[in-house]
Amino acid sequence: MSDGGRYIPRDRAWHPPALAPDYRSSRLRAPQHQPIAFPTTLSEETGPMFGQAALGANDHDLIHNFAKPGESALGPRILVHGQVRDQSGRGVPGALVEAWQANAGGRYRHVNESYLAPLDPNFGGCGRCLTNNKGFYYFITIHPAPYPWPNGPNSWRPAHIHFSLFGPAFAQRLVTQMYFDGDPLIPLCPIVNSIPSREAVETLIAHLDLDTSLPMDMLAWRFDITLRGREQTHFENRPEGL
Repeated sequence: MSDGGRYIPRDRAWHPPALAPDYRSSRLRAPQHQPIAFPTTLSEETGPMFGQAALGANDHDLIHNFAKPGESALGPRILVHGQVRDQSGRGVPGALVEAWQANAGGRYRHVNESYLAPLDPNFGGCGRCLTNNKGFYYFITIHPAPYPWPNGPNSWRPAHIHFSLFGPAFAQRLVTQMYFDGDPLIPLCPIVNSIPSREAVETLIAHLDLDTSLPMDMLAWRFDITLRGREQTHFENRPEGL
């Protein structure tokens, strides 16, 4: 919320247009008319609330939450962490953060997956957690690999992790993607290139955090997320809400 108690409208120029011709699937799903903005309602500004009882002990641990006893997922082990913030830069406590990703070979565990990379029998590729009382979250997982996708004759997605977030209200719903700093595929990706400004793209890039890395175990990557307002982290695929 703003200091006046209302949500600040999103800046549509900050987000990509619904139609980005180089991102081929946007040609089919882009609306034919200009979107209409409506003020948020009470039901959008209150709830839902998520409790710790809804989470399992290993939900945040993608290395082990799908693995057989005594085994773990294959690939470079990483810790992903950050702060979930509201439109005023304050930490959002109790926000539900869900993540899903490809494995270390670039393959998803999905019935329609067609990439030739092997499945990892000990990696489910999804997890969830709640932010703490200052809005911080963390996952442990493996570093995903890039993978080809049918956007063009030789199109590859940069390594990325998908995030789905529920703040304390439906008006703070966010679905986004996190990329890794230094990946040479980032500037070649049509999805990334649909975002109007480099500053906005930077909100999607996680940075190496050696201070939080676990020596002889896993590197850490920091990814902060803003749920709402004019500097909202890019909403995946399309502008949403006000």
